[in-house]
Amino acid sequence: MRAMGPGSVSSFLKVILDVVFAALWTSLAILGVVTVAALLVRFNPDLVIGLRAGADGAPNADITKLLANGANILRSLASAVLYLAAILVIVGSLRRIFMTLTAGDPFHPDNVARLRLIGLMLAALELGRYAFWALSVWVFPGLDRVEPSLSLTAWFSVLVVFVLAEVFREGARLRREAELTI
Repeated sequence: MRAMGPGSVSSFLKVILDVVFAALWTSLAILGVVTVAALLVRFNPDLVIGLRAGADGAPNADITKLLANGANILRSLASAVLYLAAILVIVGSLRRIFMTLTAGDPFHPDNVARLRLIGLMLAALELGRYAFWALSVWVFPGLDRVEPSLSLTAWFSVLVVFVLAEVFREGARLRREAELTI
């Protein structure tokens, strides 16, 4: 089986990335709606007054506890939205790279910028993990938690993507030179 061109492995992977991309957009939309709803409830708890009353008319303890923890829920939802958005950028860039592979043009000059963007997003996700941990230690000082360890795999992946970007940059340069000599 061929690696590039129509009907190749890269075109099959492109289809998979298209499905994942659509699922990520759907998840991000749903998460966005839930986040907006949580913001509305946080700033105006009377919006759920019907949910708060139990059968006897007394406030429902579960809903009252949920509303009291609204700030924590909003932080978690906002973190999830940012995480999904970064993953969406990575998958979107991969889709565009695989489009060029399917077209038989792997060293397209735009692929260099796409790979660099993927590397930056991977680094941002890893740094975000550390920032999220540091923020949670500051906001919730009494909780026992496991400190995040330095993930060599994640940082190695970031370096590999940046090296691949440079390989693609050199390939694009060589292709340009070959086009000028013909």
